[in-house]
Amino acid sequence: MIRGRSWSTGQAGFSLLEVLVAFAILAVSLGVLMQIFSRATQTTMTAAQYSRAVSLAEARLAAVGSAIPLEAGVTSGDPEDGFAWELTVIPTQLTAEEPGLLAEAPMVTPYRITALVVWQDGARTRRLTLSTLRLGERVE
Repeated sequence: MIRGRSWSTGQAGFSLLEVLVAFAILAVSLGVLMQIFSRATQTTMTAAQYSRAVSLAEARLAAVGSAIPLEAGVTSGDPEDGFAWELTVIPTQLTAEEPGLLAEAPMVTPYRITALVVWQDGARTRRLTLSTLRLGERVE
């Protein structure tokens, strides 16, 4: 018994120490959750940027032969929404796995087409490269 007051043993409630410990646990938990949500948001934004870059590169590869001529060289255009692009078209040689397969000159010329998309993600420069082969008219 404390002088001036009487405390009963069945009194309910939390002490100040218990409340402070509960608030400390809550603060640490909220800090961890905020980091998780921040990282998830950042990852989602990066994935969306890569998706846009893939769409742009695929569109440029599809344009080769129609809007962009299928001839050796480098083509680039104006950046689109912060995404710069460049196409490189290089004639390549066919290789034969078996002797005699390419005894005669082929009727077509294969071209390796590479689409490069570059963009800024904060302080980082990100890049994506897609490559394909396309057959064109025979080059003499």
